[in-house]
Amino acid sequence: MSQVDNETRLAEGLRMRKAVLGEEHVERSMAKVSEFGRPVQELVTEYCWGAVWTRDGLERRTRSLLNLAMLTALNRMHEFGVHVRGAVRNGCSRQEIQEALLQTAVYCGVPAALESFRVAERVLGELAAEGVEVP
Repeated sequence: MSQVDNETRLAEGLRMRKAVLGEEHVERSMAKVSEFGRPVQELVTEYCWGAVWTRDGLERRTRSLLNLAMLTALNRMHEFGVHVRGAVRNGCSRQEIQEALLQTAVYCGVPAALESFRVAERVLGELAAEGVEVP
């Protein structure tokens, strides 16, 4: 791809990342990035958010639920918590998040699912305290 295509995908990825995770979160994260870490942040923004999340094949809600399951399987709880917020922003209900995590108990293991339930419950509580209504 040409440099213009890469720049376009990076810009589209940044827009999607902000739409899913919230502009404040993304701006705060990007402001903290060191020169050493900048290339990986740009890679994530361009490819994860610009090349994959912008595709038409799945709705953002579905992508969010998939991310919750995969992050549970990988035990990446920081990213999991970020994506619980994204799932809510993408219209996932408390019950849908709960059902996705129950599914992970069977396929990823109970300890992984238990940790994800703990983190999800904490994040959902934080959202409620912030005045975000989660159906």
